Amino acid sequence: MAFGLKKRGPSSFARAADGSMTLIEHIRELRNRLFRASLAILVGFGFGIWLAEPVRVLLSKPYCDLPQSFDAATGKCKFVQLGVADVFLLNLKIGLWVGLIIAAPIWLYQLWAFIAPGLHRHERRYAYVFTALAAPLFAAGAVLAFFVTTKGLEFLLDISGDDIATNLEVTRYISFVTNLILLFGVAFEFPLIVLMLNFVGLASAKRLLSWWRVAVFVFFAFAAVVTPTPDPFGMSALAICLCALYFAAVGVAFLNDKRRGRGREVYAGIADDEVSPLDLSNEPVPAGGRIEASGPIGAPEPIVAPKPIERRYDDMT
Repeated sequence: MAFGLKKRGPSSFARAADGSMTLIEHIRELRNRLFRASLAILVGFGFGIWLAEPVRVLLSKPYCDLPQSFDAATGKCKFVQLGVADVFLLNLKIGLWVGLIIAAPIWLYQLWAFIAPGLHRHERRYAYVFTALAAPLFAAGAVLAFFVTTKGLEFLLDISGDDIATNLEVTRYISFVTNLILLFGVAFEFPLIVLMLNFVGLASAKRLLSWWRVAVFVFFAFAAVVTPTPDPFGMSALAICLCALYFAAVGVAFLNDKRRGRGREVYAGIADDEVSPLDLSNEPVPAGGRIEASGPIGAPEPIVAPKPIERRYDDMT
């Protein structure tokens, strides 16, 4: 009895006739690109561990620049460590974040190379533009978060008084700063959502401009929630920046509408509750032609036998 492998059909792993990839090939490509992205992140993590200490010192600068942070005995900035391995685990966490940033060009390219073949040419062009704008906007939000953290800590530590010794726990402080940076960076991506709504045709520039009152209210409410201090300075700084970015996005939307010729439609100048004009003029109706009889007048109509009734499977009789 002979044993052997069964020959696979041509539709299992071979490409289709139109050059498209099969499901197995898509899964294989996804596996290869995930492996390359993971390898790049691992290499970046190695560099991040090496840079973890300088990054931790940089994140500690808003607190260490304040006079309340200095130890009276040593004259240096002091933090509190509650666990034995807290600083070690914190350096690993910082190293992972730094590694993700260092390896971002590689793993973003792998993600893009997997998605791009399924997009149209104009969709790829929009993706290039939005990606090029996302990075500087996130960086601007991170810088603003660093500024708000510095002013916020100064305000919070000043109201504690001289009779209270302030010692911050290092892991909670770094988590507070990094979460604030991430939150501000993501908030600065909101104008890209506004532009996306306009570019795909879901909202015109005039409609986006008509929402400015709601947008300003939402920005100030959001800033009041996410800023760490009750003073109005940090909240106002974030809200004003978001408002400026919103109106800048609306300006770009106006340019896009003008380039595409939007607003020149037939019903563009008619309000939603305006009655459309109707033409009520009467048109003359011509007389119909004479109808000839098919048989002599008064002759009986031919009798047609009825068709047999079809029985159904669910008839009871």
